[in-house]
Formats: sequence, C-alpha cells, structure tokens
Amino acid sequence: MKTVPVAIIGGGLSGLYAAFLLEQKGVDYILLEARPTLGGRIVTARSAKIEDGLNVEPLNADNSNTAQTLDSFDLGPSWFWPDYQQQLAHLIDELQLESVAQFEEGDMMVERSPDELAVRTRGYKSSPPSMRLKGGMAALIEALYHRLDTSRILTGQIVRQLNNTEKHIEISSEDASGQVTMWRAQHVLLALPPRLAQESITFQPSLPANLETQWQRTATWMAPHAKYVAVYDTPFWQKKGLSGAARSAQGPMVEINDASVVDGSGALFGFIGVPAPVRQSLSDDVLKAHCRAQLVRLFGAQAETPKREYLKDWAQEPFTATAADVSSDGQHAAAPISKATSGVWKNCLTGIGSEWSAQFPGYLAGAIDAASIGVEDIPESVMY
Repeated sequence: MKTVPVAIIGGGLSGLYAAFLLEQKGVDYILLEARPTLGGRIVTARSAKIEDGLNVEPLNADNSNTAQTLDSFDLGPSWFWPDYQQQLAHLIDELQLESVAQFEEGDMMVERSPDELAVRTRGYKSSPPSMRLKGGMAALIEALYHRLDTSRILTGQIVRQLNNTEKHIEISSEDASGQVTMWRAQHVLLALPPRLAQESITFQPSLPANLETQWQRTATWMAPHAKYVAVYDTPFWQKKGLSGAARSAQGPMVEINDASVVDGSGALFGFIGVPAPVRQSLSDDVLKAHCRAQLVRLFGAQAETPKREYLKDWAQEPFTATAADVSSDGQHAAAPISKATSGVWKNCLTGIGSEWSAQFPGYLAGAIDAASIGVEDIPESVMY
C-alpha cells in the first residue's frame, strides 16, 4: 500500500492544476483518474490524428507542438473570458498557449418557430470577447501534463471507497480488469463534480449530512448537454456576411456558433436542445441527420455535406453524469460546501472540482479557482 501526503481523485483541469501547484511546493502526491485519458470534461476532436474525436491522449514530450498544427474542435468547454477570469488567463500565458477570439463578424440566423422560415438579423459581439485556444482546450490539459511528474498520474483507476481511519485515508481503486489497489493519504482532493463524488464513492464513515445533501443537490455543468460539430473545407457562411451564429426555437440545436480553425477548416457547432432522455432513444446517425438538415435551413445547401461530423452526448458519460443530472435544467449551480467543518472528515478532504468554485462554478476558470483554494487549505502538517 503506497502512502503519500496528498491524493487527487480526478484528472480533469482541476486535478491536473492541483498537481501542478503541489509540485511547485515540493509535495508528493498521487493522481487517480477513472477514464483511460486525462481532461475530464475537456475533450477535443483532432481531425488528423483522432478521427473518432472522443478521446484526447496526453502528448509525448517529443511532439508537444502537434496540437497547434491540427484542426481541433472542442466537444466540451471551448471558451474563456480573460478580462474577468484573470487567474485562468495568467495560467494560459504562463504555459505560453495562444488564444483566438470567437469569430462573431456578420449577421446571425434566427428560427423563431417551426412554422416560420429562418430570418437573417443583425449579429452581436460578446463583451468581453469570448476566447478560444489554438489546438482546442486540450492544449491546456497537455501543457499542464508535460510539466508534471507523470509517474504520479494513473489513468483507468476508478476510486470506489474512501475509508477514514483517523490516522489516514485509505483509498480503494479498481482498474478495468477488476484489480483493486489500495492507497493511503493524509489529505484527499476531490477533483470531480460534487454529485458524482457523492454518488460514486463510498465514504467510511459517512460524510456529514449537510455535505451529502448539498453535494447531491449540486447539478453537474454540461452533464445533461450534447454538442454537435460539422466540419467543412471552408467557412462558406463567412463569405455571405454571416457570423455562423444562430438561435433556434425549432432545433434540434438551440444555439449554433462558428468553430472554424484559423487558416484551417471551417466548422459550426451547436448545443442540442433535445432533452437527454429523448436523445437516448435516437441513434447518433438520426440525430446527426437532423442537425445537418437544420444547418441547411440556416446556411444553405453547402451545409448538407460536411467532411466530418462529431457528436458528444455528455449525459451518456458515466464519469460525468449521474441519473439526477440527466433530468436537470442544465444551468450553473451555486457552489456547495467544499469540506467538513467538524468530525473525522475535517481537515482531510476537500472538493476542488469546478462546481465548488464560488466565483465561477462549472466554468474552466472555476476549476482553477477551486483547485487553488483547495491546495492552499491543506494543513501545513500535511504539506511540510
């Protein structure tokens, strides 16, 4: 049984950033991620290397610039706002990542009802501007990964139980073959959504009732959502004076935006408004066909034949969504309590997933905020 001062459960942005901060402080840790890949809700489709677009492998040190040269399309979060998410913006600068503004030049299309044709109307620009990363948001995950001691990061480890002995926390994880491994830590950082942590991990003894209740009630951002991306040789809509933005009361996509690569392929992406339970009754091919038909209604016949399509339904991700999330309204939830203030779990367990950020709950910036606070709150007796 390996013993470390700190164990991080979850290898998304908050978990990797916590590892980054711990290494800067010289603190030993282990990071356990249930998925075979890192990034959590950050998933980027790479047209030249990852044709299915559903997984992002950490890049090796000898090809760390590859992400910057491929067509990349985010199937999870894609935007950040440096004007007021300054901590995240500082990290992106520190990691020397390049950002680009969301394309919003030109008019937008609107479908007001199924009985009316789409109309062209004046577009608008976000203020402050929405920014994307060259290489997709996976570039942020990869940049952090390259700066870490990768021997401390283990994927394919599903944490099943945390047992607090009052001297330490015993962590039980299981791999795909059913092999169980035990770990021991003085402090655990939960870098996953509160509801998922509460439902998927057995805590011995039980967590305080107020923590259990608040974590269960905290909706997981993106869990009920699905995104569709259509990729074309060129952003043909831009030549028509269209921004690629659209809003629709008909669907299946309720909001559409330009996702084109600078000096690369044109692309449109949309948030699907069909409820998750209904989506589960449809095949991917049928849902894609409805999305293509909508793009034709909005942008013309050229939209009918994308060269690639990607569909990511987050409600079907077991390491993101729970049954309660599938029927949620998809709004950002208020941040719950992140740690116990009394009892055996006091000063040894902290939630650092994005939903635990009081400032930016559910956002990328929230992952950075919550991880920073969580690491700073680890008792000095553990850190030094």
